[in-house]
Amino acid sequence: MNISKIVDKAYENKSFRQLADAPVSALRGVSSKDAEALKKAFNVQSVRDLANLEFIRWASAITTLADEEVETEEEKAKETLLDDAVEMSFPASDPISVSSGITRIEVAPDMVSAQTDHQNSQSIDQPEPVK
Repeated sequence: MNISKIVDKAYENKSFRQLADAPVSALRGVSSKDAEALKKAFNVQSVRDLANLEFIRWASAITTLADEEVETEEEKAKETLLDDAVEMSFPASDPISVSSGITRIEVAPDMVSAQTDHQNSQSIDQPEPVK
C-alpha cells in the first residue's frame, strides 16, 4: 500500500511511530474541522487515539466476526421455507413479459354468467321478470 494514499502530503515521509502520534488531520480526507469534531466528541487528538477509540475497536471486531459468521440451522431452514413459498407462487407472482406481444386489449372479454358457470348455480334465485 502506498502511504501517500493514506496521509496528507506533509506526512508522507514520516515513520509509522511519528504517524501514530500525528494529529488525526494527518489522515487523508480528515479535515481540521473533522479533527476538531473528533476531539470535542471523543477526546481524540492523534491517529493513535482514533485507533484506540473503543467504538472503532468494537466496530472492527463486529465486522471481522460478521465476515466469519455462519448461518445457523434455523436461519437456513427459514431461508429454504421462504424460497419454497416464492417458488410455489410462480408464475402468479411474475409480471407479464413486455415481449409477449400484447400491446392493448381492444375488446373486453365476454363475462361468464355466474348462474350457469358457478358450482352452485342451481341455488341462485332467478330474478322475477319485470311486468
